[in-house]
Amino acid sequence: MTPRVGLVVVSHSAKLAEGVAELAGQMAPDVVVLPAGGDGDGGLGTDYEKVVAAMTEADSGAGVVVLYDLGSAKMIADMAVEETEDGRVIVVDAPLVEGAVVAAVSAQGGAGLADVVVAAASAGPGAPQPPPAGRPSLRLVTNAASVDVVLTNEVGLHARPSALLARTVAGLDADVVVRFGGDEADAKSVLALMGLGAPGGAHIEVVASGKDAEEALRRVEELAERGFDE
Repeated sequence: MTPRVGLVVVSHSAKLAEGVAELAGQMAPDVVVLPAGGDGDGGLGTDYEKVVAAMTEADSGAGVVVLYDLGSAKMIADMAVEETEDGRVIVVDAPLVEGAVVAAVSAQGGAGLADVVVAAASAGPGAPQPPPAGRPSLRLVTNAASVDVVLTNEVGLHARPSALLARTVAGLDADVVVRFGGDEADAKSVLALMGLGAPGGAHIEVVASGKDAEEALRRVEELAERGFDE
């Protein structure tokens, strides 16, 4: 199997780090996501040796992205990076939960270290936002195909189905947009898909353009027919 970028979640709380790692891991089953939380004695804090060990274990050959909760956790992470090979581990300033989820999905799709870093950072404040409701995506104005898809799973586009949809179209040479209720989202963005708030039973429009547009639509239809594997 091709090595994928690994993730390390650094937090002052062991339970918080474990929870975020578990959530991100559910989105990306082939990605190593490791928690490094707590002070090593069961209390709140960060442990340098624990962070170094997690970074080493998470690196399967494609590098590691590190996310953190508070400033002092970043300080420990930055110190730990000095123990690794240059450029193979990168600490990213991003919201812990959102950044971990987006980074995990990107890594699951086979993105390289630099692209996973960009994906994680895109979850932060100031990241580009989707077009306002009712405004068509300019990239999809011409030569686009579309299908109407029923969300056959009970809860609609919540976290896991959104991650599955994003992974389904990742790597294809196609621009894919999902539209619901006057809003639209990039189908390769987990957070944007979740932001649509599309419930189970809803109809969404999936619009695709590019070389692999038809394949993208086929994959999304097939995913919905399987009930998003729920």
